[in-house]
Amino acid sequence: MSKRIAFIGGGNMASALISGLIKQGLPSDLIDVVEPFADARDKLLASFGITARPEAGTFLMDAALVVWAVKPQTFKAAALAVAPHTPGRLHLSVAAGIRSDSIATWLDSERVVRAMPNTPALIGQGITALFARTSVTANDKAFVEQVIATTGESLWLDAEDQLDVVTALSGSGPAYVFYFMEAMTMAGTEMGLSREQALQLAVATFSGASALVKTTGDAPQVLRQRVTSKGGTTFAAISSMEDNDVRALFIDAMYAARERAKELGDEFGAA
Repeated sequence: MSKRIAFIGGGNMASALISGLIKQGLPSDLIDVVEPFADARDKLLASFGITARPEAGTFLMDAALVVWAVKPQTFKAAALAVAPHTPGRLHLSVAAGIRSDSIATWLDSERVVRAMPNTPALIGQGITALFARTSVTANDKAFVEQVIATTGESLWLDAEDQLDVVTALSGSGPAYVFYFMEAMTMAGTEMGLSREQALQLAVATFSGASALVKTTGDAPQVLRQRVTSKGGTTFAAISSMEDNDVRALFIDAMYAARERAKELGDEFGAA
């Protein structure tokens, strides 16, 4: 990869992508970053040797791709400052909720791809869903895939509103896993294990179960049924969760996340 890439925002997700790109062979001097906060600029310099700029400028005109890693509430203001320097460029947004219609209007470019990554991208084990506007070419898509591949897996969506579902499922999903890990660790500690022992067991259980699904190709329901012998310990646990409507409550929580993603688009994405 030898195309120049600019990042608007230099936080965790931008750093994950930058780290992956450099490991993939992109020289750090082909990466530009606009980051208003001095602490974040210092971190980029220390980690990658990149001197980030506090504001947009003519240097952005050389970018083949502009990656948007800003908070939804600051996107519009940042876009209006960048737009004069990036006419017709390919843009990749990882901002939750901000719709491509708004991005295309603010940046005066129809070459817009929206992405919804998740935090395991920070260690190269993320999953990112992608949606492209109709003006995005096959070569554009291939370029985006090459960039996203540095953080893990990716998949393309046919409809933009599916990104709100992805936000609720995999975007917010790591927090659900951490939440259950917390509960399992707490229960293990209450029942006599040390916190370290309980956490080690919880982490290994989640990683092992995920690997089992991936390796066997069997549906989670099938794997669950195989270890749930009627009258056994797993049966007692699952029965308790079913009696307390844990599944329904969990699904409701995902709907709440999807609705919030829609609200973010309505609140901060009006063109």
